[in-house]
Amino acid sequence: AVLIRIDSPGSPFYVQSRVGKNGKCFNLIKLRSMRMDAEKDGEKWAEVNDPRITKIGAFIRKTRIDELPQLFSVLKGDMSIIGPRPERPSFTAQFSKEIKGFSNRLLVKPGLTGLAQVNGGYDITPKEKLKYDLQYINNVTFFLEMKILLKTIKVVLTGEGAR
Repeated sequence: AVLIRIDSPGSPFYVQSRVGKNGKCFNLIKLRSMRMDAEKDGEKWAEVNDPRITKIGAFIRKTRIDELPQLFSVLKGDMSIIGPRPERPSFTAQFSKEIKGFSNRLLVKPGLTGLAQVNGGYDITPKEKLKYDLQYINNVTFFLEMKILLKTIKVVLTGEGAR
């Protein structure tokens, strides 16, 4: 948090509304990885080499440190460790209109990590994410969750799929 403040002005934390289980919205907290004015022109999906990302932001995104404050959402019961990543309400509405079955992701609690995150992360489309999310929802087992956790550790250590 101190390095974020040194790198760019503003709060080191970023709070965003996300859609959880059964469509219930909750506030998700992250360490801020972008400039304070990153969305002055409206919501935008992150892209490769996104110019809105700060120097420290690039590091905390690569290592996924920016996600750590979401552990509070897990403790509050809004999220679980593993599950589909929660989307913003506007993206959930858009993708639900464009992609058949997208709202089925809302049948379970969203997670800090999930099958989609360890199989492409930021580099896959919402339709591809849905495929992985539904695969997880329909086939969840202890062994699948352990596999996702182990792959998550690999992603964190290698920075694979970061944007």
